[in-house]
Parts: sequence; structure tokens; C-alpha cells
Amino acid sequence: MSSFWIRALQLLLSLSFLVVIHELGHFAWARIFKVRVEKFYVFFNPRFSLVRWKRINGKLQFRFFARNTDEALKEAKDEYGNPKVDKKGLPILVPFTDKDIAELPDDDWRKYPDNTEWGIGWLPFGGYCRIAGMVDETTSANELAAEPQTWEYRSQSTWKRMLIISGGVIVNFIGALLIYSMILFHWGDDVLPVDTAPYGMCFSESMHELGFVDGDRILSVGGKSVAGEDLGNIIYDFILDGEQQVVVERNGVQQTITIPADYSKTFMERKEGSPVTYAMPFVIDSVLEGGAAYKGGLVKGDRVIAVAAEQTPWFTNVQKVLKTHACDSVEIQYVRNADTLTTNVFISDLGQLGVSVKPLEWQHVDYGFFASFPAGIKLGVNTLVNYVRQFKLVFTKEGAESLGGFGAIGSLFTPVWNWHAFWLMTAFLSIILAFMNFLPIPGLDGGYFIFLIYEMITGRKPSDKFMEWTTNIGFILLLLLVLYANGNDIFKAFK
Repeated sequence: MSSFWIRALQLLLSLSFLVVIHELGHFAWARIFKVRVEKFYVFFNPRFSLVRWKRINGKLQFRFFARNTDEALKEAKDEYGNPKVDKKGLPILVPFTDKDIAELPDDDWRKYPDNTEWGIGWLPFGGYCRIAGMVDETTSANELAAEPQTWEYRSQSTWKRMLIISGGVIVNFIGALLIYSMILFHWGDDVLPVDTAPYGMCFSESMHELGFVDGDRILSVGGKSVAGEDLGNIIYDFILDGEQQVVVERNGVQQTITIPADYSKTFMERKEGSPVTYAMPFVIDSVLEGGAAYKGGLVKGDRVIAVAAEQTPWFTNVQKVLKTHACDSVEIQYVRNADTLTTNVFISDLGQLGVSVKPLEWQHVDYGFFASFPAGIKLGVNTLVNYVRQFKLVFTKEGAESLGGFGAIGSLFTPVWNWHAFWLMTAFLSIILAFMNFLPIPGLDGGYFIFLIYEMITGRKPSDKFMEWTTNIGFILLLLLVLYANGNDIFKAFK
């Protein structure tokens, strides 16, 4: 199976899992408050479903590749028996009455509205949970009964509706914490705090321009010591926190460098990747038989120190110079057993030598079952905080241009199946899904939550029709955002 399909399968499995637990969060709170959940679907099911099932008279009934069940709706009529229409001339539909339901045949699923219809749709983009009496993308205001029913969402008190609405976000966030905890319990963690990096740090070109030098050891950022800190947190500090002082140690002497307030803009414009990485010598760990290094006589343990007469003390230096000499023959200077030697090699079109490099030694930490939970919670909270911190970059020109859709998300998964990496990415996406869903945008959980806060403050409840309009507007905006993000993916692919 190609790397594309492996990534696509991981993306589909991860998002499906996250959507299911998100919707289960809404479902659980609705059922706790005895609100009917009419449908619960994995994937969308326009016109028909792959499989549907529902409990009828105590037994599960299944239907495969069947058209969707007709809604328990009928045309509204006036006192003269004439059909009612809306402003567009379309018939107004209203829910069945108890009498209508009682008259349905026993095998009609609509006769059992208390039981949820479960199913799997054929369009693999998310899923939904249809809650009775709630105006959303699955239910219009016209489809609600004239009078709220006790088993409907809209009949519940404000605090109950808040819990039902926020249930999905809560489950996604708690789910991420549990996933992180179980990852640490099963696989442990490899750590290399910034202050224990054996060779210091390497920096991007824009950081060099600010005065950083490869090999500098970072001591503090913004007056805060980096002792025990993960490099990822330091990178966020560099990019997101505006003007600040960074103290480094260089050749035994401390120096202070100022990161300007607009560095985030520079970082986004330059597209250099990470502004700081661990410094690591280019020591060969293995050689690909038949590759450039193999033909040049390089062996395991050799340390490359210069390429094409340019000094390359660190791994990042070697990478940079090799890329500028792709499809070219260059002189490599290296150290073997204290001797400095040279050889000529032909660099591939990808700018590679055909070797793997000896990695830095990270400290492996194992966690017991109970110890994994506080560690997982800390990891999840830090992930959320850092994601929220960087979210402001979306509102810049450079940030908007970097937005990606399903292609960009899929590329974050590994090209070969790795359960450790899969669950790490799933936990991260769960954090993102929780945060994004709670943004105050109509159509998202956060949009509903804002209206509920308004209701609590003013004592006035927005009309069902108003909720329908705002939900449709929000849905259109979200659709445009999705199209823009995926359009960015397509543009970058052909750029």
C-alpha cells in the first residue's frame, strides 16, 4: 500500500473516531436529561445509508443499503384543512402528533420515537447526532412542533442545554487527556530538556540575523529559566510572545539577544521550518549500499565536517549545503578515528548522501498506570495552551496563506503505519477539534453556547427562526473556510 493511502486511511480512522466520541458527548448529556436523540450517524447519509438499525419492541432491526426513513413530519393545515405554506410557497411541515404515531404500522420505525436510530452513512466526512427540538444543520424551525414538548432540547433549562451543547467539546478534551495518558503508560516518553542538550542549539537564518550562533546554549527566555523545558515550548515562546530577552551561553560567556515583537511575521514569511533545533554532529550511523556515501567510501562512525569546502559542524549545516549541490559532485571532508580525510561523492537529485545519522541520546521515561494520568493531563493542557497561543497567527496574511485542509492534516501522519504516532496525532486532533468547535461561530457548539449566555443574561430566548438563519450563515462560512483551506492544499501541490 502506498504512503498516500496509508496516510489517508489513518486520517479517515482518526477523524471518524473523534467525530463519534464528540457526538457521543452530545448524546450522553441529552439522554441524561431525557431528551430524545432521533438519529446518531457515523458519516453523512444523503438519500440512503450503508446500514441503519433501531431497537423495535426490544429487538434490533437492521436495514442495509436502504433509503433513509421518512421523517415523522406532515403538512400543516389551517382551520379549513388547506395546506399551509411559508413565504417561499413551500409547504410547512410539522411533527406527527401522538395520534398520528399510534396509527402507524408496527414495522414503521417512526412509531418508536423514543428509540434512537443508529447508522453508518456513505459520505465519509464526519457524522451527526440529531437531537429532538434543536435547530441545527439537520433540523429547520418549520419542522418543530408549535408547542415545545417536554422531551425536546428547547424545553430544557438553560444550564441543561449548556451541558448538552458543550458535551462534545468536553468529551474531545477529556478523550485527548486519556489518550495522552495511555500513550505514556504503554510507550513511555523520550525527553531531552533544552538545558541538557549536549551540543547546544542550531538556529534558522532569521535567528542568525538576530545574533544567535549555532552551538549557543539557551539559559532563559523572557526572564524565565528553561531548565527542564521541552524544546517545543521554547519554540512557541520565540514565535508567539512578542519582544523578549533571550539569555544564551556562548563559549562560557553569557549573552543577551532580543527577539523583536514582530518576529512571528518574519517567521511566517520566511517559511524556514523550526527557528531552533538541537545541535547534532553529522555522525554516520549506517550507509545505504550503492548510495553516494557508499561509493565515496564513507562508513559508520565517520563525522562529516565540511562539504564543498564549506564548514559544516552540525547536521543542519550539512543538510543545507547538500541541497544546494543536488546532482553535483562535491568534496566531503570527514573525521575517522581522529584522522581528517576527504572524498568526492555525487549528490543525489534529492540532495542526500544515502546515510542515516546517529541521533542524540534522549532519556526514556516509563510511567506506571496511575502516574501516567497527571503526566498525560499536563501534556494535554500544554498542547491546548500552545495551540491557543498560536491561533492568533491565523488572522495574519501569512497565517491565512498557510491554512491547510484534509491534505495538510493527512500529511502529518506517518507514511508507514505506526500506532504510537497515530494515537499521538489523534490526541492532538482531538485537542484541535475541541477548541475549534468552541469558537463563537454560529453552527459550531461555541455559537450555540454564546446564544445561551445571552439568554441567561437577558432572560430572552432567541427565536427558532433566528437560530435557523444564524446556523445556516455559520454553516456557509464554515463551508467556505473548508473550501479555502483545501484549495490551499491543491495550490501548494501544483506550485
